Amino acid sequence: MDEAVPIRGLYHFSYPCRDAEETRAFYEDLLGLPLINFMSSEQVPSTGEKKPYAHMFFRMGDGSCVAFFDLGQNVMPLPSPNTPDWVQHLALEVPTVDDVIRTKERLERAGIETKGVVDHEFIQSIYFFDPNGLRLEITARTEAPGFIEEAARSAHQQIKEWSSAKRLRNAS
Repeated sequence: MDEAVPIRGLYHFSYPCRDAEETRAFYEDLLGLPLINFMSSEQVPSTGEKKPYAHMFFRMGDGSCVAFFDLGQNVMPLPSPNTPDWVQHLALEVPTVDDVIRTKERLERAGIETKGVVDHEFIQSIYFFDPNGLRLEITARTEAPGFIEEAARSAHQQIKEWSSAKRLRNAS
């Protein structure tokens, strides 16, 4: 098999939004991510489908983006019917746990309900929803030196064990 092309990083993660300005205010004014690109079209370039849309990009500190599509119908994206709302989320990293706490306080002053600070033993996080129902996590790394390397060494075996236990659960 040919060797995979190296992935350099995340360019953007895209999600639907109900309203471009509402989403812009949340991500730019509240979370501090600058709007760096906005485009609109009557046709989807990748499919040729005639569908008006707007697409906007907010830059994160590492140069990657979170992006949104406004499809012009003022409709809230529907959650996945077979997935709990805590599963699908976008985790955004800040430098320190103090920054997580400052973000929590800022969000709560703006009327945004948050959960946490949750200590996951290698990160500490808060959770909340954006105006489109997208669950967000603000997190800071707290892992001890060598944690990730040790986790990587056991990850494949842990998947095998999980898959075996899952087969047993589903067979019952």
